[in-house]
Amino acid sequence: MTNTARTAAARAIAATLSGASLSKILPTQLDTVAARERALVQQLSYGTLRSYHRLQGILEQLLKKPLKSKDDDIHALLLCGLYQLLEMRVPDHAALSATVESCRELGKNWATGLVNGVLRRSVRERESLLENLSPAQQASLPQWLFEQIRKAWPQQLATIIAAANSHPPMCLRVNQQQVSTTDYKLQLHAAGINSSVCALTETGLRLETAVDVALLPGFAQGHASVQDEGAQLAATLLKPQPGERVLDACSAPGGKACHLLEQQPQLTELVAADNSPERLHRVAENLQRLALSATLLVEDASNPSVALEDASFQSILIDAPCSGSGVLRRHPDIKLLRRPTDIKPLAELQLQILTALWPKLAAGGNLLYVTCSILPAENQQVVARFLQEQSDAEHQPLQTAWGVECEFGRQLLPQAEGADGLYYALLRKAGSSH
Repeated sequence: MTNTARTAAARAIAATLSGASLSKILPTQLDTVAARERALVQQLSYGTLRSYHRLQGILEQLLKKPLKSKDDDIHALLLCGLYQLLEMRVPDHAALSATVESCRELGKNWATGLVNGVLRRSVRERESLLENLSPAQQASLPQWLFEQIRKAWPQQLATIIAAANSHPPMCLRVNQQQVSTTDYKLQLHAAGINSSVCALTETGLRLETAVDVALLPGFAQGHASVQDEGAQLAATLLKPQPGERVLDACSAPGGKACHLLEQQPQLTELVAADNSPERLHRVAENLQRLALSATLLVEDASNPSVALEDASFQSILIDAPCSGSGVLRRHPDIKLLRRPTDIKPLAELQLQILTALWPKLAAGGNLLYVTCSILPAENQQVVARFLQEQSDAEHQPLQTAWGVECEFGRQLLPQAEGADGLYYALLRKAGSSH
């Protein structure tokens, strides 16, 4: 059965409201629509979820009583309709008629009057509806996360909110083993794809408009990979040297591991570990496309197995599991799925991973701790606790101008026209590697 874009988007959003990950549910819905409709389904799904808390605040003013859970699809359809009218600037009549028609596709003819009435009121009362929203709703953030960000970054709050609600840029990492950034930029231009050099890294290009990777020159041959410019900093900060053994402990999907190998092709070995065999398969696919090799291990980084018992590495990268608060624009379902009670367990897990892998680092070696979070509890506070517990761990200040210098490490805050939000801390094990 072929669905319309709005019906498919409503089903994807409804599943997310029920706790599903958008990245897992959306492909199923994309398969139900015509190829020409898929871009719209993605735009409606991601856009509605980015704006969820603002749209939900408006919807609560328009509904006399909440819809029942069995009608999550109508709830999602209403949010999708509000997004079109208030933020996409779709012509009112087009948004109204198409959204009302989706009620019938969903098998809920009874809802046509409700959807029509709510959406028409939203257009008439737009200004007053927006004025009645709380600051957190206006920011389209859950109240708890809004409060934590405001407390941690009061001066940068507006910038962070703007980034969280923006459409993420598509950035490329150019494989310097095959082509220079300058030459690849020319190849993109010749293919009708405009780009600009990223501000933070010499390997990065930001596309003016996102395109299918199949349209990128030499993509299948490994000339470039999709990776945010902020994430491209990891390899340049760790700086592995020829002959080193390197561990990428939470590797999937493998962007940072591949960048390490591109930057330093003379490593003795790179071990890419992840606790998910399925996600590790994505690392293997990326390595194969880029003609790179690494040792792949299914590992729980917080409790390394016998496979790593006697291992010793000169460099370790820990891209730790975290709240994802620095990448909300790419994963807007985090705004719905993450809970305030998640942060403390995540911080404990991060410390556990650091502690478990520290013995695997050779004396004189470097460990780079990374998260895609902007919450201090997951970042400098974790590193501070670790340094208190490990007498042979030395914090290495990052000599760079980007981001905000913290007591330990450096915080890159998300920018609407820039990088995602990531935290980096470089630690050295005391002693000599010689």
